[in-house]
Amino acid sequence: MTDIQIEGGRALLGREIQETSLRTTGRDISAVGAQDGRAPLRINATGLLVLPGIVDLHGDAFERQMMPRPGVDFPADVALADSDRQAINNGITTVYHAATWSWEPGLRSGDNARQLLENIESMRPQLAADTRFHLRHETYNLDAEAEIIEWLIDGRVDLFAFNDHMDATVTSLDKPQKRSRMVERSGLSSEAFDRLVARVASRGHDVPASIARLAQAGRGAGVRMLSHDDASPAQRSAFRAQGVGIAEFPVNEETARAAKAAGDFIVLGAPNVVRGGSHTGWTRASDMIAKGFCSVLASDYYYPAPLLAAFRLAADGILTLAEAWQLVSAAPARAAGLADRGVLAEGWRADVILVDDRIPLLPRIVGVIAAGRLVHLTEADRIARVSSAPRKAVAAA
Repeated sequence: MTDIQIEGGRALLGREIQETSLRTTGRDISAVGAQDGRAPLRINATGLLVLPGIVDLHGDAFERQMMPRPGVDFPADVALADSDRQAINNGITTVYHAATWSWEPGLRSGDNARQLLENIESMRPQLAADTRFHLRHETYNLDAEAEIIEWLIDGRVDLFAFNDHMDATVTSLDKPQKRSRMVERSGLSSEAFDRLVARVASRGHDVPASIARLAQAGRGAGVRMLSHDDASPAQRSAFRAQGVGIAEFPVNEETARAAKAAGDFIVLGAPNVVRGGSHTGWTRASDMIAKGFCSVLASDYYYPAPLLAAFRLAADGILTLAEAWQLVSAAPARAAGLADRGVLAEGWRADVILVDDRIPLLPRIVGVIAAGRLVHLTEADRIARVSSAPRKAVAAA
């Protein structure tokens, strides 16, 4: 691993952006403001912003690499390698792949969740981003409970979310477009899918006890837990009482307000900010952020979104760029319990991105350093290598 000196950039230090230099040694930032240019590798960051790497708590865009078209599958290792490149190229240096384990067969089946987890574990050393496993458990998937508890106890799950899409699924059966998408994803016939939904929905009375057992296992394992699409303060309160401290995509302002009052982390989707609203018609993220009802932005289904959202919030005057960047770096790191990243400071993990911000709404990633390694660079002329060989003595005349 090569020590790196980043010179001439405008670095985000705390809540301020200052022109300064930055040095990395091994996996960490070893100095801020050091002027000695003898590091083996120097990067000229003149004209660029120097920002902490993005920490993405919830991204499922990798599903498009696994199944780019309905019924067209690619191996999980191929999908992970491609997703890693996409994440890094968009400034995401810590990525939580949000894998849904549902009662459905197909893309969101137990087999796919197992395959993805096994590939993350085996491929981690060769991936550029720090790649982690976020398990999204469909609460009606009762048959998976015992195996998931084993995963939690064994430390294989990095984030654990409770999802309940059963009501939405039942409602969507009468909507041809949504129905077609669900059936295609499962790989079942339309009739077989209907029978499966009816059978799973009939076990709803067993769901609360299963949630309680899984939450207990998560607490015991020290795993940070999320509840997805909380629809009311009461629902959020019930999950909070079981140690689920992160509200992921609360569907209305009332619930988000209650979550903030209780000190919960609140995750919203960065695509919502970029697009100017939710594709589901729920809360508008920019309005929630302006009111202080969001602490974390996640890529959700689109890896470029966190970078774009931060600059959109700054351009629209909702937050300063320093404040907006907290939502995609320092705050998600805290929510996930990662105490070593999200900030540019001595002793912190060297996850650093270099951004060309000349076009405010179209920021461009120029370089990415992940855990002290230069893993992405689009402008090679910014590099200067310093020879470590000693200079030869010149004989006196």
